[in-house]
Amino acid sequence: MGDTSGAGEPPLEEQIAAYQREFQDLDPQVEKIVSALSRLNRRMNVAYGRQTAELGISTTDWEVLKALVLSGAPYRLGPGDLAKRLGLTPAAMTHRIDRMVSEGLVTRDRDETNRVRVIVELTAEGREKWLEAMRLATVFEEDLLQDLSADDRAALGEVLTRLLRRVEHAQPDAGGRLSDLD
Repeated sequence: MGDTSGAGEPPLEEQIAAYQREFQDLDPQVEKIVSALSRLNRRMNVAYGRQTAELGISTTDWEVLKALVLSGAPYRLGPGDLAKRLGLTPAAMTHRIDRMVSEGLVTRDRDETNRVRVIVELTAEGREKWLEAMRLATVFEEDLLQDLSADDRAALGEVLTRLLRRVEHAQPDAGGRLSDLD
């Protein structure tokens, strides 16, 4: 089996052997799982980034579109709510919204019921970009999981969800970013 890990990165087995050489207390089974998850996450993020770039949006735009869609119709949130959901500072959120308004993906208007409050709303173009990104992601994800049976997928989903719950419980403030990417 050759190196399928990508340029510059050793195969997992070599990485784990090097870690064990330098740190004898390492559990190789745990390290294989954690390293594989880390590499998979990185590569999936690159793939999603390429897909959104094909659509003329950034991954950061995608995150805002997704948050608005997840809020439900009429797909409206305040900038503060968006910032909190994405783990961003208000300044970074404002910059992102400014860019997306100029690209026609969202609108920003005063709330009719509370003129001090600003509302960000998904446009038809923004929703179409979100749908296109979902279509591309679905193809990628089905290809990624093609070798897993329905039972394997269900079991993997359950195991990963348990791990996620454990991390969320231990690191409840880790939903956002360590620093803004914009």
